Amino acid sequence: MTERKPPGVSFESFVDKQIREAAERGEFRGLSGFGKPLPDDSAPYDELWWIKGKMHREGASVLPPSLALRKAAEDAEAAVAAAVSEHQVRRILGEINTRIAEALARPPAGPPLNLRPFDVEAAVERWRARRP
Repeated sequence: MTERKPPGVSFESFVDKQIREAAERGEFRGLSGFGKPLPDDSAPYDELWWIKGKMHREGASVLPPSLALRKAAEDAEAAVAAAVSEHQVRRILGEINTRIAEALARPPAGPPLNLRPFDVEAAVERWRARRP
């Protein structure tokens, strides 16, 4: 905690002295963002700026359920391409097909789903054809 402002000293000079002494001691050198430009302040004010920044730093995102399922289907296709066994291909597609079937039975909130369950046998055949 800093010392109290002595009587008779203007507030501005007291604060300036505190900042100068802290800078001389090197207390500002280890701060995150040191030497980096300040963010652009011309954007309109957003009440959720802190939450959005925290989610960006944590790598989290919030998508409507239908878009999240579409993303999961794309990820499943990529996982099938990288799968090392037929059993793994069937497991990946079985899991995503279960989620798609549940979403088709009870459409989630958000944009239209526009998904159908994967044809597991056709996907396995394509996977086999790509294997050496």
